[in-house]
Amino acid sequence: MTQSNPCGKFFPKAPAWYPRALGDRMIANMTSETETPFDELPEVLFRDAEGPGLIVCEHASNWIPARYNRLGLDSLALDSHAAWDPGARDIAVKLSRRLHSPMVAARVSRLVYDCNRPPEDKSAIPHSSETIAVPGNRNLDVAGRRERTQSVYQPFCDAVESVIDERRAAGRATVLITVHSFTPLWFGMPRETHIGILHDEDSRMADAMLARASALPNRIVGRNDPYGAADGVTHSLRRYGLKHGLANVMIEIRNDLLRSEDDRIGIVEELLFLLRPALAEMRSDVRLHETCSSTSSTDGDC
Repeated sequence: MTQSNPCGKFFPKAPAWYPRALGDRMIANMTSETETPFDELPEVLFRDAEGPGLIVCEHASNWIPARYNRLGLDSLALDSHAAWDPGARDIAVKLSRRLHSPMVAARVSRLVYDCNRPPEDKSAIPHSSETIAVPGNRNLDVAGRRERTQSVYQPFCDAVESVIDERRAAGRATVLITVHSFTPLWFGMPRETHIGILHDEDSRMADAMLARASALPNRIVGRNDPYGAADGVTHSLRRYGLKHGLANVMIEIRNDLLRSEDDRIGIVEELLFLLRPALAEMRSDVRLHETCSSTSSTDGDC
């Protein structure tokens, strides 16, 4: 069920109704053998928050509804990065609180349906992830793909779109920020990057964040690394950001940097160091655009 802020303002601390038990550790243990305390609809937090961002976490959970029979996977596979982005939801929630901004997160594993892929993309329901085969996704017929699209992807799209529409109706400028984590090894090859700042056609947020990245001590921050638009990972940026004319950015964090609560708190502080000035720049861009649009000025600055 969608959660909304009953007071219409951002809570500096988690409100009384916030389900603390739904932290990363509990979600990591949610399989079809576990009775889950929530339904399959996307999680929406701080819906009416008035901050500048909309935080989206497509790979927040590894939970697989019982009707999919664990997709034929064992617990080791379900606990792995193949099924979700470990630590990403906690980072997304923390950023949402600190930026006084709403968050939308998927509650179903990306192995059932990857909400960062369009329905026509075969990888939306992957046959394998790195070295892990997904038996329950093989030989899936058209009806089976349609059921997953309608029960997982479409409600996620609707949740994100509804928050965007509500913010627009309230006159709130919005920057889309998607949050992910990645493995330190991929097919046995180490990844040196600590934080990836990804973009599609609109690089404004990424440019502004990367301009400050060198000030982070002992941190390797890369542009479109370890993935980029050519790898098909910017669907959400296009689907919600470019479509609505919103500045947007995708953040990837190496998941060995997110193992403990202290680790995640530290990473959030680093991300805020990059995000806050970038968000301020985007607000200035929006104000300039609105000023120029409301006049007939031919001034070169417009």
